[in-house]
Amino acid sequence: MTGTVVAGLDGSRESRAAAEWAAREAVLRGLALKVVHVSEPLPQPMAQAPLLGAETRAHWSERVPRETAEGLRLRHPGVEVGMERLSGRAAELLAAEARDADLLVLGSRGLGGLRGFLLGSVSQSVLAHAERPVVLVRAGEQAADEHEFDPAGIPSAATAFRPVVVGVDPAGPAEAVLAFAFEEAGRRRASLRAVSGWNLPPYYLYGLSADAGLHDELVRRQTALLSEALRPWREKHPAVDVVEESPSGSASLRLVEAARTGSLVVVGRRVRRTPLGPHIGPVAHAVLHHAACPVAVVPHR
Repeated sequence: MTGTVVAGLDGSRESRAAAEWAAREAVLRGLALKVVHVSEPLPQPMAQAPLLGAETRAHWSERVPRETAEGLRLRHPGVEVGMERLSGRAAELLAAEARDADLLVLGSRGLGGLRGFLLGSVSQSVLAHAERPVVLVRAGEQAADEHEFDPAGIPSAATAFRPVVVGVDPAGPAEAVLAFAFEEAGRRRASLRAVSGWNLPPYYLYGLSADAGLHDELVRRQTALLSEALRPWREKHPAVDVVEESPSGSASLRLVEAARTGSLVVVGRRVRRTPLGPHIGPVAHAVLHHAACPVAVVPHR
């Protein structure tokens, strides 16, 4: 057991849900789990306030991570669970932890009825800088949420996993993203929904009104491109049932729709430098804010 799944913990409901998800993922991967709690130094006036005294800070930096790790060991007896407490800037330290991990898992608050994610500054910074895949998990996420309903229509973790969803750009498919998605589907013995949204070129719009078959031709062309992009990955993972979807429309919207019935949605983040610094990308950003299941963001060149 050489790899590690790392879960960031700050004591919140969302970070506890992330730690539980990370433990389940560690089981699927046969890896160890490390729970990391980062204490950020408080400004001196706040550190001296009565409600933020030494006893309260000790509770959050020692007791909460320790009790969380103990609970994970009890609920997941086959997983080796370690714990580490760090002090400093959370975004920098968590991104550093991700460098030596197979996967980093973080919690994120939900957006109420939209069931999306509310990204704080730490999550956004880690996602933009991490060199390894990062998974965002919402508060309240349960194991049963990743599975199909049982015959009685009741959520159950004993049924088959829901599909893994992955966004694909047929014009330049990212190998790291597809490798991650196929492997996750294989671990879960789940199907893989490969989604590739596309928009009509502006110069086609007038022609469509005069040629009803032009849209169908564009659909066939995009479908063929997606199939060709996935062909080598199907050959590498013959046990994974792949469903190809290449509808016209916004890629982010199509992924959000597919995520409603998925166990995990996988998107890519191109590693590149801009004058404004690293960023997540518009598709990943939209999916993170509106997906109804955990989201894996995979960096790629």
